[in-house]
Amino acid sequence: MRHGETDWNAAQRLQGHTDIPLNAAGRRQARQLARALADEAFDAVYASDLARARDTAAAFAGAALRLDAGLRERGFGAFEGLRYSEIDERWPQEARRWRQRDPLFAPAGGETLQSFHARCLAAAERLARHHPGQSIALVAHGGVLDSLYRAATGVALDVPRSWQIGNATINRLLHTGEGFTLVGWDDAAHLQAAEADGDQNGL
Repeated sequence: MRHGETDWNAAQRLQGHTDIPLNAAGRRQARQLARALADEAFDAVYASDLARARDTAAAFAGAALRLDAGLRERGFGAFEGLRYSEIDERWPQEARRWRQRDPLFAPAGGETLQSFHARCLAAAERLARHHPGQSIALVAHGGVLDSLYRAATGVALDVPRSWQIGNATINRLLHTGEGFTLVGWDDAAHLQAAEADGDQNGL
């Protein structure tokens, strides 16, 4: 699962490793996610150690939650805190390489797409291998989910994204000795149902 919404998500600011909390909509999404997962029997729940992922996971994991920095979003260095349009204006050449998904490009002080992909995939593989035959939940970030989708479907890093990665949606993967396989993606039924009901249990 990706974390719930933050103010920087809504403003289209790059977050990266900057520790931005959930906003009111994100906290509501976390509650909706928790209700959707109420009947799931997870053997373990892991989250990125950044607050937006940690707090989303805590809504359904409680004291069972374990944090793993390997599930952090990509570090965007000098790009963090800026709107996408501001990045285009300040660093047009760098922005072009970033938008074209150049695997070897890194913003100043940030990670390359290649190293980020290797890092978060290694973390997910490590956690999956630690729980053979079990069901685990990972709560992370858009970039992490993108890497897992690519690993499960064989899509290269530099191919433009054509799939959705919504806040607090549910994605399901199967891990075997051969890696990850896609089972289900971007299930937002719990969010849509709550919107239709007016989220009567919300704040």
